Amino acid sequence: MIRGFRQIAFLTALSRIFGLVRDIAYGHFFGAGGLFDAWIIAFRIPNLSRRLFGEGAASASFIPVYSEVLHKDRTRAAGLLNTVVTALFVILASLVLIGEAVIWFYYKFFARTNETELILSLSSVMLPYMLFVCLVAILAGILNVHRHFARPALAPIVLNFFIIGTILLTGWVLNIEIRQQLFYVAIAVLIAGLVQIAIQVQPLRHSGVSIRPAWDIRSEPFRRILLLMGPMIIGLTVTQINTLADDLIAWWFSGSDEKGPFFELLGRQIQYPMWRGSVSHLYYAQRLYQLPLGVLGISLATAIFPVMSADAARGDFAALKATISKGIRGTVFIAVPATIGIIIVSGPLISAAFEHGRFTTEDTKMVVQTLGFYAMGLCAYCAQQVLARAFYSMQDSKTPMRSALVAVVTNFLLNLTLIWFLGRAGLAAATAICAYLQVVILTIVLRRRLGHEVLAGLANTLVRTFIAAAIMSFSGLLILFLMKRLPDSRLFDVLRLAAVVPSAAVVYALCSRLLRIEMLSLFTGKRAG
Repeated sequence: MIRGFRQIAFLTALSRIFGLVRDIAYGHFFGAGGLFDAWIIAFRIPNLSRRLFGEGAASASFIPVYSEVLHKDRTRAAGLLNTVVTALFVILASLVLIGEAVIWFYYKFFARTNETELILSLSSVMLPYMLFVCLVAILAGILNVHRHFARPALAPIVLNFFIIGTILLTGWVLNIEIRQQLFYVAIAVLIAGLVQIAIQVQPLRHSGVSIRPAWDIRSEPFRRILLLMGPMIIGLTVTQINTLADDLIAWWFSGSDEKGPFFELLGRQIQYPMWRGSVSHLYYAQRLYQLPLGVLGISLATAIFPVMSADAARGDFAALKATISKGIRGTVFIAVPATIGIIIVSGPLISAAFEHGRFTTEDTKMVVQTLGFYAMGLCAYCAQQVLARAFYSMQDSKTPMRSALVAVVTNFLLNLTLIWFLGRAGLAAATAICAYLQVVILTIVLRRRLGHEVLAGLANTLVRTFIAAAIMSFSGLLILFLMKRLPDSRLFDVLRLAAVVPSAAVVYALCSRLLRIEMLSLFTGKRAG
């Protein structure tokens, strides 16, 4: 598990670096206004499908069943995976065609503003990416079962590479205006999807996997996957669903030059609580808190899931409880310092990364405020990934689904309430609150089902982690205080980050070693102390 985690974490970190470069390019060329708001919402549909399948439903429902069948009969397992890939292709291709027809119909008869027309046009271009990226996800799940993690983790780097290259080419070399530039980037997304599929072929062959059309949809394992997948779509992706809700509410409740500053409700004029650019501010904040979530939280959950599935398939519940316990403790160990670190360095980080080109100082202030609320939920976002997969390893997808439905409904209600007090930051606060709500529900149910051993050692890890994180935060704040008199500029913000981040990481590692926190082994491969 530890080896798989470190490999995934390294490649995911590389992908996130490219992702940060991509977001820097976004900020420079597109800024945080109405046009980029439209791009973000248009990309949410195929990107949400990536989250659903790449980090959730298809892989999470497929892996435990495929692991079980592979353990008993390799020939039958090959037929199962071919049927799953074929069925996924047919279903998603149909959904893409239906989606394109719906977009065209809405554009033709209901689009009333230029902003809406832009969202629909960009969506129609990028919708086929949903098919490509979901196929990549299921192929990645197959490779993960065969303990091959490199190529699946490499796939997102391909997407970032194509987006960055297209932005630089159309922005710097061809000097294309922003609206048209967005369409070139959308086309680059489609090309990236095809390349992502292509790079999975060689390791599949090396693992002895041959993909060919099959349609054994009446088999018992395939029916089990379908029964698991439906609830998983909600259960494992509640954070992404809530994020989409954040964006849509931010769009609907934002004033603009085209819409004006007020809307009418029951004959009364009500001022919008936000303005165009709010979706962009949410996006930049989401990208920054998702950096440790993707590099650490999801990497840990991805590496631990095949282990939990194998434990459950063997009926070894003692090993399963020990694995779940290690996953939860690992979540605490990586998420607590990440939360504190993001809050401490958010100002210089956002200023250094984004505040140039079309991204302004005012945009920096908005993103800092929003990021602070998102970051408070980081422990819960990471824990969700492990806890949900614990249920899925036992082929129970209904419990995470029920907890997710509670969280989604609560998030929607909190969104509509908090925006009037906190604006866009209220949307971030609601997402964090609901993440903790889901974690509490899942933990209670899991403990009742498997016993208190699933939380074995958690209290000890919590206490020691908070002590190490407190010392780390003190060292970081002290360094920032000593550098307070330096000028406020991009160069000196980079210097602040260069001084604080590595120093804080070293302090946290040393404290973890001195406090003998076992989960330090996730990074060193050896037991702390």
